[in-house]
Amino acid sequence: MTRPVREYLAALDEAGAEAAEPKDVDKDMPPGTPPVAPKVTSLTDPTAAWTNKGQTKVGFAYGTNYLIDTQRAIIVDVEATPARWTAEVAATKTMLERTRVCFGLKPQRLAADAAYGSGLMIGWLMQQEIEPHIPLLDREHQTNGFFTRANFTFDPQANVFVCPEGKQLKSTGLVREDGTVPYLASTKDCRACALKPRCTKGKKRIVTRNLFEAEREHVRALKGTEAFERSARERRKIEMLFAHLKRNLNFRRLRLRGITGASMSFCLPPLSKT
Repeated sequence: MTRPVREYLAALDEAGAEAAEPKDVDKDMPPGTPPVAPKVTSLTDPTAAWTNKGQTKVGFAYGTNYLIDTQRAIIVDVEATPARWTAEVAATKTMLERTRVCFGLKPQRLAADAAYGSGLMIGWLMQQEIEPHIPLLDREHQTNGFFTRANFTFDPQANVFVCPEGKQLKSTGLVREDGTVPYLASTKDCRACALKPRCTKGKKRIVTRNLFEAEREHVRALKGTEAFERSARERRKIEMLFAHLKRNLNFRRLRLRGITGASMSFCLPPLSKT
């Protein structure tokens, strides 16, 4: 049995097992929470992920993730993943560790787009003593006209949020997969609250706080500094190389299937137009 066939059958078995598992749906999960299982599976390439990047191009795809020395414009590592946000972020950790082991290189700063600005990623980079020059992934203001988290005051001593009416929102100790901790108001307090129509449609308001909120505040303070803006300029220069690969060297489609095939394609020179 060939490698593509083995991977194809293994991926179908894995997708079938994930689909058969019971799943709890939590309507209060915040945007950006990693999905339990893919919603759609390709029957011809099961490890590929359904993506709508570019809004007009929808289909199954893989993501090519590069770790680049921005000063010298040299690619130091490549990692292929399904075109799924969580997989692409995880690839960053893989490439940084592999580069450290193989070349003894450890960056002092890392520049990336906002997709990599989750609390978990920021916290991990800070733990590795790598300064994140990354716009934060922050959707706290996307509340459809309701009160945002900024309307609530956090008390670090009591570990509670206080709402505009002075009521406390407490944590149960639960930590979600995306690294956020939900703080819940009392259903009784919300039911009797005159501000409830401006606060939530649910029975009670939930406000979340990231485990790495202190690290996120550090990154917020970096934005606008000369070092942060220089990283942004260097990253834009690198992005032009990717455009060159797609537009001029026709590196748009994979010739091989499966995650191994994607890895091989990403590490080989692209085919020129004829």
